[in-house]
Amino acid sequence: MKGGAVNFLNVDHLLNGNTDLELVEDALQRFFADAKLRAVSVNTAYLGLWEALERATAGGKRSRPRLVMLAYRQLGGTDFTSAAQLAASYELLHSALIIHDDVIDRDFVRRGTPNVSGHYRNRALRAGETPVAADHAGVSAGILAGDLALSSAYRLLRGIDAPALVLQRLNGILDEAIFSSVGGEVLDIEFSRTPDMPSLEDITKTAHQKTSVYSFEAPLQAGAVLAQAPEPVVAALTAFGRYAGIAYQIADDVMGVFGKESLTGKTSWGDLREGKRTALLSYAATRPEWNSIESLIGSQDMTAADAEYVRSVLVSCGAKDYAIELATENAHLAVMHLESDGVPDAVHRCLERMLFSVISNVGSH
Repeated sequence: MKGGAVNFLNVDHLLNGNTDLELVEDALQRFFADAKLRAVSVNTAYLGLWEALERATAGGKRSRPRLVMLAYRQLGGTDFTSAAQLAASYELLHSALIIHDDVIDRDFVRRGTPNVSGHYRNRALRAGETPVAADHAGVSAGILAGDLALSSAYRLLRGIDAPALVLQRLNGILDEAIFSSVGGEVLDIEFSRTPDMPSLEDITKTAHQKTSVYSFEAPLQAGAVLAQAPEPVVAALTAFGRYAGIAYQIADDVMGVFGKESLTGKTSWGDLREGKRTALLSYAATRPEWNSIESLIGSQDMTAADAEYVRSVLVSCGAKDYAIELATENAHLAVMHLESDGVPDAVHRCLERMLFSVISNVGSH
């Protein structure tokens, strides 16, 4: 579910400087202040979990809130307090999904520092608990923190000042984002458990479900709906989001193998050790060189040297170039949908520039 390897949005010049992001930060700060006050009345341990969730949410690129605010502002919205609250709900959704995704991937570190699970795992180890018990403590905290973030996304949404029909539609957009993301993650897990390589069609379908909907379609659609934009514009942004998300997920998967750990926030062979099925591996499986790396893919005993060898084969057999080209094709498809009447030129230019900066960034690694 997570998508953090590539900084895929930088639109400060379209967001009235940093004003819009400051509004989002204020909304998050108010939310966590209220939540911590409620939690401390229960017990200090519960307060500690909320504090861990707040730390996990802090410092991100706010990519999804940026999309919400971009669509809302450029499509004529004027209630930026409500828009910021909507944007904050998508940041909490993102936090929920990546916290749970780290649990699924058995990762205790994100961006070089302990994640929620890692914090509680380390605390248990310092208290003298066994590694097995400490792992369980960490995983348990990760599940609970992710649950809190997920329910909090809905809580923020309920507080938005908007007409009842708009709120009903926003609720449906958020619900679809969660429903689709979990469905995509289930497929992703199932694919990694079978020795058969899924088809490229299955891989792109999974990318759409687990990335496009919650990272691109829903934030853009939600911002447009809150601004009460014309339906053709909402549809155009939704269609853009579908293909942009596929392009981004393919690019993110390439970065997950070839990117620096300081950028991806996870070990450079985590996806390979997990056996994550990607367009990169789908292509490689059709090449003769696949036989030399097949036994290493998905091996929990993979070493840094093994991973480096796999990467060299993925380059030599053309898999890396193929994946980058596939991401580029989907990026072009995404931008085509912005040609629709009513999509402001500023939105078109920004989204196009954002998307192709992702591709160029991946190609440089």
